[in-house]
Amino acid sequence: MAASRAKYGLPSLLALIVCLHIPRAVQAQAGPPFLTNDPGTPGNANFEINIGAMPAIARGVSSYQVPQIDLNFGVGDRVQLTYEIPYVLQTSGGRSQSGWSNAYPGFKWRFLDQGEDGWQASIFPQAEAGTSSLERQKDIAVAGPRYLLPIEITRKLGPLNVDFEAGWYLAGHGPGERILGLVAGRPVTQRLELDAEVYDDRADVGAPHATTLDLGGRYRLARGFIALFMVGRSLNGSSQGQPEIMGYAGIQILLSDYGRTLTAEP
Repeated sequence: MAASRAKYGLPSLLALIVCLHIPRAVQAQAGPPFLTNDPGTPGNANFEINIGAMPAIARGVSSYQVPQIDLNFGVGDRVQLTYEIPYVLQTSGGRSQSGWSNAYPGFKWRFLDQGEDGWQASIFPQAEAGTSSLERQKDIAVAGPRYLLPIEITRKLGPLNVDFEAGWYLAGHGPGERILGLVAGRPVTQRLELDAEVYDDRADVGAPHATTLDLGGRYRLARGFIALFMVGRSLNGSSQGQPEIMGYAGIQILLSDYGRTLTAEP
């Protein structure tokens, strides 16, 4: 699954969810609504489409990605093509700006797959595409391109499914930057999955410099439709533009056979 590369920010999360008792109906996973990605791909000729809204409210600045569009297509069983782009509404100092922010085309390759109960790992290179000078003047986008090279690892640990991601922005426009994400969770019913995330985003110079704690999950609405939800906040306090509260609410649409039918299972 693919997650948004929003710029918002590792104490252990396992104690938060160890007490949940569930059937193994749905595998807990990273990806939307979380910032961390996992090695999962949609499957050959399948689409995964995530459409959501993501607010981030900090001291003096409010930003809303409405919509946040995340399109994924499976090529074979281990490769995913991705295109992500948000439309940003931002208010700062009494002024409001809006427009399309940086897009993230990329592809994921799951190079290690030991099955549902074994290790899985992938790489997910993406390019942070450039935008017009107008969008940069509005402060809703940054100069590009930059290149992100992350690795994702998934492993089932007892009753928990744990996903870890680490990534680095390579040479290009803008400062160097490192991301770390950890998601742990499990299903609680046949339809509902709950997860917790710690996400750390650090630039070499200036913002972002944030660590966030996020709680959320997924609820299966019907064949091919899954509701996504998350709420979180900074662990660094409200200084330096850290988000006092952030969230995600959206829908995931799963399509098979080049989009001809709705997918029965995620």
